[in-house]
Amino acid sequence: MKTVYDFTVTDREGKEVNLSEFNGKVLLIVNTATGCGFTPHYEPLEAMYKEFRDKGFEILDFPCNQFANQAPGNADEIHQFCTLKFGTEFPQFKKIDVNGDNADPLFVFLATEKPFEGFGKGLKNAALNKFTSANNKKFGDKAYIKWNFTKFLVDREGKVIARFEPTEDMKKVKEAVAAAL
Repeated sequence: MKTVYDFTVTDREGKEVNLSEFNGKVLLIVNTATGCGFTPHYEPLEAMYKEFRDKGFEILDFPCNQFANQAPGNADEIHQFCTLKFGTEFPQFKKIDVNGDNADPLFVFLATEKPFEGFGKGLKNAALNKFTSANNKKFGDKAYIKWNFTKFLVDREGKVIARFEPTEDMKKVKEAVAAAL
């Protein structure tokens, strides 16, 4: 059975990283953007990282510019923004595509393991659903991720156990991480 440990990704400095380096840790893998309405998620993410990293928790941050061009800039600019504005210390990787023909294989795997089930109820969620549907039409059946700050929770064996859309309350994400630890 395939796990996240079967994938190799590229860090922000261009170095190949085999995810088996994280074997035995609980992971939260996130596609991010610095200019998105959900960018403030960096704050609770960093708080979670500080609270749980000594218990075997890692957050893996993958910037993506496929959603309304909300992750402009190069790796250094993105990293500087995140560290200065939110004090992030968790690993940040190379900017990637998460949808389309050039989608990073890790995110294709994550989204295949835990497909999109909706943004939830309410006006804000309905508006986001309408906007994302228009944005993701260009990717057709390869629109694996619907928006920035989609989060995948991975257990210590490398199995994807949950998917959280950006509209999910971060308290629920933290509860799920704590339970996985």
